[in-house]
Amino acid sequence: MSAVARIALAHANPGDTIASSAAADTLFAGARAAAAVAAQHADAVDRDARFPEEAFAALREQKLLGAMVPVTLGGAGASLATVSKICRILGEACAATGMIYAMHQIQVACVVEHGGGSAWHDGLLARVAAEQLLLASATSEEAIGGALRTSGCAVNAEGDRFHLHKMAPTISYGAHADGILITARRHADAAPSDQVLVCAMKADYTLQSLNAWDTLGMRGTCSNGFRLEATGDIAQILPVPFNEIADATMTPVSHIVWGALWLGVASDAVGRAKTFFQGQARARPGSLPPSGARVAEAVSMLQLMEARLDMALAHQQARHRADGGSPEGSVSAAFALAAEMNGLKTSLSTLALQAVQQALLVCGMAGYKHGTPFSLGRHLRDLWSAPLMINNDRIQANTANLLLADRS
Repeated sequence: MSAVARIALAHANPGDTIASSAAADTLFAGARAAAAVAAQHADAVDRDARFPEEAFAALREQKLLGAMVPVTLGGAGASLATVSKICRILGEACAATGMIYAMHQIQVACVVEHGGGSAWHDGLLARVAAEQLLLASATSEEAIGGALRTSGCAVNAEGDRFHLHKMAPTISYGAHADGILITARRHADAAPSDQVLVCAMKADYTLQSLNAWDTLGMRGTCSNGFRLEATGDIAQILPVPFNEIADATMTPVSHIVWGALWLGVASDAVGRAKTFFQGQARARPGSLPPSGARVAEAVSMLQLMEARLDMALAHQQARHRADGGSPEGSVSAAFALAAEMNGLKTSLSTLALQAVQQALLVCGMAGYKHGTPFSLGRHLRDLWSAPLMINNDRIQANTANLLLADRS
């Protein structure tokens, strides 16, 4: 059974349905409260390229950073579907807030699924729930770029302690995180693809900023480059090879929660366009505004995105039922999962951007200008990051290679 399937099936026992529904409703109510705060500051976060401090104070107050932590460790034990909906709610208010939250939950999912029940990693999860710690990720590296499955830096171990040094061109919200999960080669003589994932806490590392984060969109993620130097106990290294973590959890969870976030951003944009369109219709009773077809097309794009997300989550459940909970799957099943998740990312990132562009054409100059109820510049700029986060061209090439090798 894949790790993402286990996350998707959290609270899936029939006897837990009522309790799970009530717990999810509580989380959604907390997400809406935090989203209301995020919306108030979204323009300022974007304008100043600053961390959304107010939104994350509200998320911590609602205990949402520990949503995916198991109940036994003090969290809410939320399913992937529940966390995805929270990402969508936050995305409707502030894309940067939603993206940071999504990336944090990706890290939590990796520790939940691959911590191996170790005392150190269980303790980390308990702290995330109790102290509402924020976890970031350092996977990119100078000279390697965003190649997730390759590392130049290595873990240097001496006895029970380790030391590593990574030149990372981006670490989203790194200066604001309480911990960072770092990819590195297993040891100095290991191949670039022989990687581990190291959990380093704020007391364990130092960050030296290498550049500023002055970008077109997603400005509040504060994804500066850093020289990262970390030390700690060997126990902080996840016991599972990183390639397994990436295949089973990091990649599929990333594409699902990112897709939900992008759906939230696009939903808010299309909602503004729909309101504008309805205002036009009220101003001229009896005649349909010429933008009606574009509104309908934008709504259809949102429906396609929703269906694709629902299908991805449903397929995880189906895979679990088919393999009977076995940790091992066939090669063809692994290829199918990878191809589906790749397609999910490329399709949702493209559709979200197209939907906002349709919304902008509906709102016209009211959407083009800043400071109106129909302003869509921030939505459009934020969503231009979607095809670039793990570039869609790279993902399509990977999918093509999978199709070449697939014999199912």
